[in-house]
Amino acid sequence: MTLPVTRVAQPSPSGIEDWYEGADLLDSYAVTLPAGASDDVGVLATALFSALPLWTRGLLRLRDEIMRPLGVKTTAEIAKAGAVDGRDRIAFFPVIARSPSEIILGEDDRHLDFRASVLLQADAGAGSRTLVVTTAVRCHNRLGRTYLSVIQPFHVLIIRSNLGQLARGAAPETET
Repeated sequence: MTLPVTRVAQPSPSGIEDWYEGADLLDSYAVTLPAGASDDVGVLATALFSALPLWTRGLLRLRDEIMRPLGVKTTAEIAKAGAVDGRDRIAFFPVIARSPSEIILGEDDRHLDFRASVLLQADAGAGSRTLVVTTAVRCHNRLGRTYLSVIQPFHVLIIRSNLGQLARGAAPETET
């Protein structure tokens, strides 16, 4: 059974709506969660970003090697900062805000700032739940715009792949 990941309009309300206007990258992808998947958006976000396949980890290592000499924070530097600043993290992404239905991740750097929303939407009438991941990026300079143009296809591939994996049964089950 294939559960499609679809590109959707940016959700409203969302904690990153103020990022929609003027974003250099703005996209949202959604998937209907299978019955029994967790109702905890934190559990879902952690599953979405923490259990990365080997090919994704390889792309992140390549990104770090290319961007390090340009003064851009590596994933390890972002993660290490979490140990110092005490901010909550999911994988290496800092958590900016949390609510029962949404987690906002984000990081600011000299080349660009990004925000990602992981939003759990329930359709009581249909008895289904949808997980929507929205990404908004604002570039500061040519390096940011160049970086974004290179990584955008990989960003889409990774988000779609991770959402699909989550929906195909990798979604943690609700605890009983």
